[in-house]
Amino acid sequence: MTNETVLVIGGTGKTGRRVAAQLRERGVEPRVASRSAEIPFDWADPGTWAAALDGVTAAYIVPYDISPSPTPALVKQAVESGVRRLVLLSARGADVPGYFGAAYDDEGPHAQGEAAVRASGVEWTILRPGWFAQNFSEGVFADGVTGGELALPTGDGKAAFVDAEDIAAVAVAALTGNGHAGQVYELSGTRALGIDDVLGEIAEVTGRRARYVPVDEADFRAGLVAQGVPDDEAALWTDALKPVRTSQEAPVVDGVRRALGREPRDFAEFVRDAAAGGAWQA
Repeated sequence: MTNETVLVIGGTGKTGRRVAAQLRERGVEPRVASRSAEIPFDWADPGTWAAALDGVTAAYIVPYDISPSPTPALVKQAVESGVRRLVLLSARGADVPGYFGAAYDDEGPHAQGEAAVRASGVEWTILRPGWFAQNFSEGVFADGVTGGELALPTGDGKAAFVDAEDIAAVAVAALTGNGHAGQVYELSGTRALGIDDVLGEIAEVTGRRARYVPVDEADFRAGLVAQGVPDDEAALWTDALKPVRTSQEAPVVDGVRRALGREPRDFAEFVRDAAAGGAWQA
């Protein structure tokens, strides 16, 4: 499909920009769409969708995490405009009732998006990654790592954090190659780590050790609200960490190997690359 037009929705985000970069490495110039990209795309403004979809044959969809989800409407419009292949970024546990806790209903946005692509009538692939390794280098945990203290309601729980480079590699394989239609890829890293383990591995490379502070869920949520986060959003963040707190994301799964024929990148490899790229510099 190297002569096809591939749309990357969310193309400036953690996975989207990596998908775009890896497509270019394969000789495919992606159409990058987001609110800040050259091709404007706003989930909250369906009027921006048609121009982004025009002439597109394959699309990578990073959904808007609200319920009811706008993904079904986007999928319908994409198919009507001629898109023949859809790759959806979902989440590990999207098919497990109660996986994320009380703030997420069992038919939340990920489940709604998955149902839409399954019923689309075109080729589809679903990616279900767990928590990203990159959250420690460029995401919600990065400031805590750099600042020397990371306070989270995760207790002694563990997760097999997945490298966003692997997520992108699976997405690109599904967007451009054969054999991925109708596949659901559960994605993880190579081993389970607790938050204190993660900070220890970062310290081995950077020489600076951040302290992990386990906090109560209610205190964590109240702290977010005190920082100006709306209470409903603070509840979602707190519940989103439940799979780490309960070690539901500790099991290593085989999606990367099934999709790419190789093992996932190890967390230590992520740390080395992130540090070399300037992460965690004071």
